[in-house]
Amino acid sequence: MLGAVVVSSEKRVVVGGALVHAGRVLAARRSAPAEVAGRWEFPGGKTEPGETPPQALVRELREELGVEARALERIPGAWPVRSDLELHIWTAQLLSGTPAPLQDHSELRWLTAAELHSVDWLDQDRFALPEVARLLGAARPGAAMPGAAR
Repeated sequence: MLGAVVVSSEKRVVVGGALVHAGRVLAARRSAPAEVAGRWEFPGGKTEPGETPPQALVRELREELGVEARALERIPGAWPVRSDLELHIWTAQLLSGTPAPLQDHSELRWLTAAELHSVDWLDQDRFALPEVARLLGAARPGAAMPGAAR
């Protein structure tokens, strides 16, 4: 194709963490920005230059929730957040700490599979709910989290 122009469709990745512990997943209620305040998400944030999505997730969960976690596996799919941002959600294992809403969140809730639809999720996080429900069924209290043995 002589004269063809190749345009990169690379988007910056935003990572969300489906932090699973004792058969429940952590949901975070946004306090900012105003257009999403009051809605729920899997906590996380933008990757920084040179940072892998798992590294970004670990950093973001530390900054936003004050916990140490390990990224496990990416949930299939992605969701456009803006024209230049794409959301990837990863399962994560809580290693230490008690989650607290330190940045951009006003409330946290641990939800079972049956409770997943009890909160008003941000549209971009909804694609992951069926897979999170499946994982929660496999991650009953005392059971090993799928992907945790590395």
